Amino acid sequence: MIAKFKIIVLLLVIAALHNAALAQADSLKARVDKIIKDSECSVGICIRHVETGETFLFNNSSKYPMQSVFKFPLALAVLDKVDKGELSLDKTINVTKNDLLPNTWSPMRDKYPDGAELKLSEIISFTVSQSDNNGCDLLFRLAGGPSEVNKYIHSLGVNDINIQNNEKEMHADYSLQFLNWAKPSALADLLGMLHKGSVLSKSSNDFLLKVMTETTTGPKRIKGLLPEGTAVAHKTGSSGANEKGMTAACNDAGIVTLPGGSHYIVSAFVSMSENSEAYNDSIIANISKLAWDYFTAEKTK
Repeated sequence: MIAKFKIIVLLLVIAALHNAALAQADSLKARVDKIIKDSECSVGICIRHVETGETFLFNNSSKYPMQSVFKFPLALAVLDKVDKGELSLDKTINVTKNDLLPNTWSPMRDKYPDGAELKLSEIISFTVSQSDNNGCDLLFRLAGGPSEVNKYIHSLGVNDINIQNNEKEMHADYSLQFLNWAKPSALADLLGMLHKGSVLSKSSNDFLLKVMTETTTGPKRIKGLLPEGTAVAHKTGSSGANEKGMTAACNDAGIVTLPGGSHYIVSAFVSMSENSEAYNDSIIANISKLAWDYFTAEKTK
C-alpha cells in the first residue's frame, strides 16, 4: 500500500512538473508574440535549444531578406573548399585597390586602402567578424559565385535559403536584397550543423566558430541583454533605413552558450520596419533574453 502511494505521489510530481514546463513555454510564446505585435513590422524568429531540439517558431513561413547574414553560409561554402583541398586558409590572395570598392562598409579597405597580399583566413575574418562587404565579394569569387554557394547550402538539405546576388549587386539595386532570403528555421538548421561539427572538418569548424564569436557588429541584438561575457557565435545583417525611413532588414542569427555549457540558437529577422535602429535592435535583444531566461529556468528545475 505504501509503495502504491509513493508511485501515485511520484506521478503527481511528474505531472506537476510537466504542467509547469508547458506553462513556461506558453509564457515564452505569449511574450514573444507581444513583442512582435507591438513592433508593427514583419518579424520572423526561430528559437531552438541545441541539445534537446526544443524549438519555438514565429512567422517562419515568410521569406526575409538576409543582408549580411548570408556571409555565414558563404563562409561555410568557402571552408568546404578548404576541406576539399581546393583552397587553404594560408593561401595568399592578391587584394588590389580595384577590389576595394568605395561607398560600402569595408574595414579591410580602411586598413589596406591600396590593397595588400592577405591570407584567406584574414579575409574570412574581415567578412564574418566585421561584416566586410569587399571581403564578401572576394569570397564569392573564390566560391564560384552566389549560385554555387546556393547549390552548396541546398546540398546540405537546407532549402529555405536563397542566395542570388553579391554585395556589389545589392548596393546597385535596392530590390535585389529581397532575392537573398531565408526563413528563420533555415539559419537555425545551419547553425545547428556548425555547432555539431557535422559539415566541416574540425579545424575549419573551430575556425568559423571563432570568427563568429569575435563578431563586432550588432552588439545590441542577440547579445544586448545577456550577461556580460556570454559567448555568442553569430552573424548580423543590416540594410539601414532607406530615404523613406523604412528598414528592410535588421537581423542576427547565432548560437548562445548557457551556464553549464548547453546552447540555444536565435535566428531573428526584423523586416519592413519604420522603427529606429535602436528599437529594431531591442526587438532581437528582448527575444534573446526571454530565451535565455526560459532555458536557464528549465535547467534549474
